[in-house]
Amino acid sequence: MTSDNDLIKLYSQRILALAADIPHRGRLDAPQASVRKRAPLCGSTVTVDLSLSDGRISDFAQDVKACALGQAAAALLGQHIIGRTRNEIETARDALRAMLKEDGTAPGAPWEGYEMLEPARDYSNRHASIMLSLDATAEAMAEAERAACA
Repeated sequence: MTSDNDLIKLYSQRILALAADIPHRGRLDAPQASVRKRAPLCGSTVTVDLSLSDGRISDFAQDVKACALGQAAAALLGQHIIGRTRNEIETARDALRAMLKEDGTAPGAPWEGYEMLEPARDYSNRHASIMLSLDATAEAMAEAERAACA
C-alpha cells in the first residue's frame, strides 16, 4: 500500500516545476523525422520532431501530453538535447530504463537531473510515461538517419 508521504516524495516540487517548464515544447514546421509514442497503461503521449546536421540534433520539438513524471522526464531531455548524437540518446535511454527497472544509476553527464526520478522505481505503472521522450527521440533519430541514407 502506498502512503501519502511516498506520493508526496514522488511528486516533489522539483518534479512539478520541471513539468511546468518543458524546453522545446511544440512542433517543428519541417522536421526530418517525427515520432509519436504512447504509454498504453496511462495513455500519456509524446510526439518528437527533429532534424539532424552531421549526425547531431540541430532542431528539436516535443509535444508532451503526460503525467507530471513524464513531463519532468521530457523537460530534462529538452535541457540537454541540442547537439546530441543517436548513441548519446540511446545510452541515456538505456541508463534511465536500468535506473527504473534494475536499480541502476541515473544517466550520467550531460544528462544531469534524471536522478530525481529515482522514487518512481516503485511505481512501474509510471515507467512507460517517464521513458516516452527518450524512446521517441531515439526512434526519430533512427528514422532521420534512414531517410538521409535513402
